[in-house]
Order: sequence, then C-alpha cells, then structure tokens
Amino acid sequence: MTDEVTVAAGESVQQVLDAAGPGATIRLAEGHYPGNLWIRHGGVTLLGAGADATVITPGEARPVQLPPLHDAPPNVVSGIGIHGDGVRDVRVEGLTVRGFTGAGIYVHSASDVHIEDVHAVGNAVWGIYLRESGGLQVLRCKASGSQYAGIGISFCPAAQAHIDQCETYANAFGVFVDNSSFVKVLRSASHGNAAGVLLLNQTYAGELPGGVSDCLVADNDIYANTLASGGNPEGLGAAGPPISGVGLSMIGTTRVTAVGNRIRGHHPGGPSVMGAAVVVGSSKEWGGADPFDNYLLWNEVLDNAPVDIAVADGIPSQHLANNTAASTAPEKIDGCTAPEAP
Repeated sequence: MTDEVTVAAGESVQQVLDAAGPGATIRLAEGHYPGNLWIRHGGVTLLGAGADATVITPGEARPVQLPPLHDAPPNVVSGIGIHGDGVRDVRVEGLTVRGFTGAGIYVHSASDVHIEDVHAVGNAVWGIYLRESGGLQVLRCKASGSQYAGIGISFCPAAQAHIDQCETYANAFGVFVDNSSFVKVLRSASHGNAAGVLLLNQTYAGELPGGVSDCLVADNDIYANTLASGGNPEGLGAAGPPISGVGLSMIGTTRVTAVGNRIRGHHPGGPSVMGAAVVVGSSKEWGGADPFDNYLLWNEVLDNAPVDIAVADGIPSQHLANNTAASTAPEKIDGCTAPEAP
C-alpha cells in the first residue's frame, strides 16, 4: 500500500489504518464515518477535509486495546484512540468527532501527538483527553458538551504540551491540567463551563504521583463559566466536589504563571468549593500540596461574584503584580488594583 491513501465516506477507515501501518497518511474525504478508530502505529497522519466537512460518529463498536478511560464507566467507546507500543509522531487534523460514550479523542502513552482543527462535540466523558504522554499540541480545536474536561491533560509529568487558539464550552472544566507539568494554555477562549481553566495537583488512590509545575496560562479570554458541576453522583463533573463560577484555578501548583488573561462574568450557578473567579489555593487536604512560587501578572479580572481574586491566607511565595480586580479575598492583596472610575 502507498504511503498516502484517500478514504471515501462509506469505506472502512480502520481497515486502511491497519493495512497502512507506520508512517502512513490517511486522507478522509468529506462525509460521515460511523465507528470508532484506533491509531496504534507511529508516524500516522489522519487528515479530514475540515472540521465542518469530515465527521466521525458512533457506529458498531470496534475492538481496541486502550487502557480504561479515567472517570468513565466500563465499556464506553472513544471516537479516536491513540495508543500502542512506542506510538509517537501522530497527527490528527481537520475533522469532527461527535457523540461517543467515552472521549472524542483519547491519547494514552504516546509522544509527539499533534491535534489541530478538531471539533470534539458531545462526547460523554471527555472531549480531547491526553494521559501519560508527552510532546503534545492541541491547536485551533473546539471541545464542548463533556462531563469532565473539554481538553484534559492528566498524569503527564513532562507533558511539553501546547494548547493554543482553542475554544472550550459547556463542559465541567474547559481546560483541565490534572497532575501534569510543562503545559502552555495560550490565546484560547473558555466560556460556559463550570470552571474555565483548572490546574490541579491532587493524589488519587491507585493513580500515579501528582504534581503541577512550570505551566503558563497567557492571553486567554475566560468568561461566564457559570455552569454547576460536581457534588452529585451523576451528571456534570460527577467525580469531583461542587464547582461553579470559576475562571482560573491554580490548586497546589508550583511555578505556574498566569499573565495577560481577561477573566470576566463569573457568577456561580450552584454551590462551589471555590469562591472566586481566580483562585490560588492549597490541595493538601486532597493529598496535594500548598501552592508555591506562582505568578499572577497583568490579568484583567472584573465583573465577577462573589469576588474577583482569592489567594489562600498564610501561603507565602505567591507573586502578584499589575492585576486589575475590583474585589479580592483577603480584601487587600498587593499587586491587585481596582479599575479607575470612569
């Protein structure tokens, strides 16, 4: 088989993927492609005709060898799984993956994975979920309507991840950096979630060690994340505590810098363990750590309730400068200034 193959709607993409093997480029023509896919070879490129043109939807479930999906019931099906012995240098671009019971795209134990111009819509558990992997790029993607994160990066201690120009909405968490380090979230929009961007260092029973460090959250529009999640055995964010009205949360993080973000319009739509649009707090009670050496610089945090910025009392080594915020907890925080009256 040649190194580049074009597949038409109605043909089996999985058969082509399996036959092509490592290093192949598979082009999907415009149309609908029912059934889940498994990329298990390195060097594979899967190219659609554009997110509005090539759509992957559920069909007869094909057998795959993927690790169980985190926080998911057994036997869920993810749209595109990327996993295999030594899988690296995989590219998925220009398509929509919609309506699967697991994740839209599920990457596990892979490296150098590039996901671009992908829409993950209405996938039950996760939108784009990357776990125990590194060298990750998620560019110009949209992710909406998932029980947990639109874009989630979990247990990637050296993620070297770059999330850029993405949009996440109608999820429990827009972007979730879960026990992962070296992640950049840039020039993206997160709105209509329970929490816009959540970075969390927490230890889970039976899971890998936690930690979130050396991340950058810059030049994002984070607004109106007012959904309610958690605190309920079923539904949005079921496995976590109640969260609502949170724009940016840095919990137990180390050397995380948030700079130049616009964070507005957060009003809790239900109970929340985090009482501000921007929260810097400890995760020690969840097996994590106190936040250390984090930076909040030049952020515009306005029109939020109950307060704009909250930093945990008695936690040293947090660095704030040139932030615009009308209300804070504690009431006065160096580096936060209310806007001038018109």
